[in-house]
Amino acid sequence: MAREQGIGKNGNPRVRRIMMQLAWRWLRFQPQSALAQWFAARTDGAKGRIRTVMIVALARKLLVALWRYAGTGEVPAGARIAAA
Repeated sequence: MAREQGIGKNGNPRVRRIMMQLAWRWLRFQPQSALAQWFAARTDGAKGRIRTVMIVALARKLLVALWRYAGTGEVPAGARIAAA
């Protein structure tokens, strides 16, 4: 059964916590990316609970994008990658 309903409270709490931190860092260090712009458009002027709900959605989208990057090498739209 395929379910794509976000990050629930089941599963590894450590991974969920890391994904939340990564999502907030993504907003700070990748503001021109499509994911950060999506978040900004959805939470324009919002505070509190709506931002918390949307950061969970962003964390899920970011996890999918990073998984795609690891598997196929496809860089998330608008993300800047530093030279190694």
